[in-house]
Amino acid sequence: MDFASSGGRVVSDGRVESTFTKIVSWLADCEALPADIDAKARLLLLDTLGCMLAGLRHPDVVQFGYALQRAFPGDVIWPGSNIALGAAGGAALGAAAACWDEACEGHASAHGRPGLPVVPSLLALAADRDASLADLLLALVTGYEIGVRAGQAWRIPAGLHVDGSWHSLAVAAAAARLTSGPDKIQPAIEAAACQIPASLYLPVAAGSVVRNTFASHAALLGLLSAAAAEAGFDAPADALEEARFRVLQAAQPAQVAPAGEWTIRDGYLKPFAGVRHTHYGVEAALRIRRKPDFALKNVRAIRLRTYEEAARYCGNRAPHTAIQAQFSLSYAVAAALVLGDLGPEAYADMGAGSAIMRLEKTISVDVDPRRVRRGADLAVDTGAAVFTEIVDVVAGDPEQPMRVEDVKSKFARYVEPALGVKRAAALTSFFLEGDSREPARNCFAIAG
Repeated sequence: MDFASSGGRVVSDGRVESTFTKIVSWLADCEALPADIDAKARLLLLDTLGCMLAGLRHPDVVQFGYALQRAFPGDVIWPGSNIALGAAGGAALGAAAACWDEACEGHASAHGRPGLPVVPSLLALAADRDASLADLLLALVTGYEIGVRAGQAWRIPAGLHVDGSWHSLAVAAAAARLTSGPDKIQPAIEAAACQIPASLYLPVAAGSVVRNTFASHAALLGLLSAAAAEAGFDAPADALEEARFRVLQAAQPAQVAPAGEWTIRDGYLKPFAGVRHTHYGVEAALRIRRKPDFALKNVRAIRLRTYEEAARYCGNRAPHTAIQAQFSLSYAVAAALVLGDLGPEAYADMGAGSAIMRLEKTISVDVDPRRVRRGADLAVDTGAAVFTEIVDVVAGDPEQPMRVEDVKSKFARYVEPALGVKRAAALTSFFLEGDSREPARNCFAIAG
């Protein structure tokens, strides 16, 4: 048996060894998270919940929720919402909402957001069970660690979108751990890998919010796979490698972070509402904007030089919908210069005559072939002077993690319009300082 015929690595007795065997064993043996991992998981949980609750306020998300009720009626009601859904429907709605403003977390080496569909899936499952906050955090980290490695293995080709592909393995692992225990993690992720989907970038380019349902699909597939594992359905070993060979035509086994390495340490939280690739140009623009001699009204031309992946993934020009703008380097830089920020509000006025759209036309975007890592070089010409900034690190990167106070402030900004100051603060305390033995479902009562 060789790699081409089996799709996986062969061990001495002829069995196929899964990419995840050692990693799952390591995670299954973990009964309590290290203190720093627990703290990082709490921040991830709070931040993703904040993005989700903000997303639930969008009219399109509300309509999506009502439509989901037809197939997924139930008793799960997200804070600030009145739409009652089953756990699967709640997870699907929460996943779409969490990415609506494009402000949720991610991991650079995974090239995606391992926690995006995991957080709403776990919270929806916890709504009607006695799982503790510690149980929830352990399941979250389990899913996140599997998700990062799935993302490292499943590098999508051009023309596809990362959301909704390997993320289902993260949900499967997390849900299996929470509902059935660590013994079901392996069959759950193999079941998901047997049907790993491909998602098109096309909706982003066309300005369609259907892209935001990709995360919903990952949540549903992950929950389905966890249920199959709980039911005792067996799954063939290393379906992910077989899928890589059949779908991606990968010639070699995947190279992923080894067991024992907590990749969540390097996961980022976002200070800005936009695709992570845009953040380096945004930070450069904000620095230039703060310079005493800079005057926005005098800007004649702007040049952004960045890395190839950013230019390819976020090359949308003259965007006319929010999702196109969220994937636009030129729009992000223009919005930062005009507004002094890049929050969800940056996508409210996208008329052709807006100050942001007028400035966006003046921006040229080039690939710097010398860049081997993320970053941006921005030059703004005002006629009298050329202001330049080079940014290689932004808030959230491993070298500059977001401070706890910054995460709290972001959560308040996103959640207070829906829940008010007191309930937003209560949720912050529950997730960041709450007793890990307390039932996770208590967050629903706290939020009212």
